Amino acid sequence: MYNSIDRNNPFDESVPALDMDLLRKLIGQQPQCEPILEHSAILGCGYVGSALADYWQDQGHFVTGTTTSTERVASLSEIVSQAVVIKGNDLGGLQLLLQGQDTLVVSVAPTGFQEADRSTYAATYITTAKNVATALSHNPSVKQVIYLSSCSVYGDRQGEWVDETAQIDPLDDKSQIIYEAEKIILQAANERQKVCVLRLGGIYGTGRELVNMFGGLAGMTMPGKGDRFINWIHRDDIISAIDFARLNELNGIYNLVDDSQLTVKEQVKLVCARYGLPPVTWDISKLSPPRNSLQVSNHKLKAVGFELIHPQLFV
Repeated sequence: MYNSIDRNNPFDESVPALDMDLLRKLIGQQPQCEPILEHSAILGCGYVGSALADYWQDQGHFVTGTTTSTERVASLSEIVSQAVVIKGNDLGGLQLLLQGQDTLVVSVAPTGFQEADRSTYAATYITTAKNVATALSHNPSVKQVIYLSSCSVYGDRQGEWVDETAQIDPLDDKSQIIYEAEKIILQAANERQKVCVLRLGGIYGTGRELVNMFGGLAGMTMPGKGDRFINWIHRDDIISAIDFARLNELNGIYNLVDDSQLTVKEQVKLVCARYGLPPVTWDISKLSPPRNSLQVSNHKLKAVGFELIHPQLFV
């Protein structure tokens, strides 16, 4: 469990229901432009994409949501105006998807929590990014593209701060592939078409609570000091940031993490205290596995007016 606590997969297909009244209230408090109803396409309706579709549909948008599985069409159709089965390697299908759309959100990743190999990552990210960029060039109606990426592209910084100007130094091939896909999608930007890349921290929220990620460590003795930094973002804030990016026509790269720059030790302590679980102890005589440790700045996004719904870890 310790090795999987910061997996960033917005495509898990088990999607818990939203508290729409609460989400509507929270996002409604966000300072933003006047609401604009649009035709919006969401490529990849997993944990994040489905929640976004549900919210936009509730707001009155015409939402086209996609899935790679025919088995999910019925359930997806309950929260979108139109459900489409499509994969990122289907250029013709993507061109049809984008016809008449105002906004495109790309939220793709290998399905589920299984360990995907390099070729699967390349097929998921690189192939999709290339085909999306080509499809966009044939669909001038799309004014805003919002691409969900990952802070993993920064690699390991040994706890140091990074912002969007930092040199990219992925720790592994998979993060390098994610970065390459970013570059491809950013090239689609032009005077009439804004492209916003949101680099997400580890995703948590309803149905993916931190207690389920950290709770299995309760009472255990873990190797190392627990001094690794993990950056998180709540699903509510991802939905809010996507809507903010759409309404404010954001262009370029923005980090999307909360304000709680805490170490693993501090995060686990918060969760255990909140749920009355036995504390975790740390054995500094043993080395912890090498993993990304960095503190990601969210100042750029906040500087353009975005306000977090959950600035601190919501345990």
